[in-house]
Amino acid sequence: MKLGVITDCFKLPLEESFKKAGELGFNGVQVYATTGSFSPEVLGAADRAKYKKLLKDCGLEVSALCGDMGGHGFQIACDNPARIEATKRIVDLANDFETKVVTTHIGVIPDDKLDPTYGVMAEALSKCGRYAVEKGVTLAIETGPESAKTLLGFVEDAGAGVGVNLDPANFVMVTAQDPVEAVKLLGKHIVHTHAKDGRMLKKTDPKIIYEHFATGGIEALNVADYFIELPLGEGDVAFDAYVAALRSVGFDGYLTVERETGADPARDIIKARDFLKKYL
Repeated sequence: MKLGVITDCFKLPLEESFKKAGELGFNGVQVYATTGSFSPEVLGAADRAKYKKLLKDCGLEVSALCGDMGGHGFQIACDNPARIEATKRIVDLANDFETKVVTTHIGVIPDDKLDPTYGVMAEALSKCGRYAVEKGVTLAIETGPESAKTLLGFVEDAGAGVGVNLDPANFVMVTAQDPVEAVKLLGKHIVHTHAKDGRMLKKTDPKIIYEHFATGGIEALNVADYFIELPLGEGDVAFDAYVAALRSVGFDGYLTVERETGADPARDIIKARDFLKKYL
């Protein structure tokens, strides 16, 4: 397996984040591509060349792009044409930077396939997936508000080009889904993972938590009092069993460090790197 890190977690300008990731010995970086300096509409030919050279000089590759557009994901039909086109442009960018994965939250997948929202979401992801697979890219749904069983059914319904970005902490913190069971269920669909840890503080309907996220962003999500994100090894993710499960289903991709909160994320990223080395 390889070690990655989400550049935004350093809380530094992008170029400095690349350099820091290289200095710390990471193999790859995941970069947000929805807004800012690395978004398709901003990133011209000269900047693309500059970033490609910087990545090479730092000994890095792009583990994945993050195509998360926030809000309610693909739950609202009238919003989806614009979101689908934006996702396609991020897929193009992924192809240009020679990464095979774009990750995204897509909203809350209903457990009931007859729920109209399920069909709206499946149709949107199918369109994105068909485009992605033509470009050699997988659009990877990040685990979050639904059980592994519900997500598996949805990925199978969405079809080619749609996979899973498995975040074990999201399962532990939000749904109480066992990450090991999730890996065994989702198996071949897992194309990227986040190395994150945490603990559930109060059990509630995941829809409530993700409504906080949809309307207020990550700041609202992290003050919801339902869970706490923690440095790797300090939460309730059983990493020994989890990584063993990943190996058992043939996953040999990225463990990408994500640290969204805390007083000193850079320190926690270094701790995470050291924690994960035993699994390489």
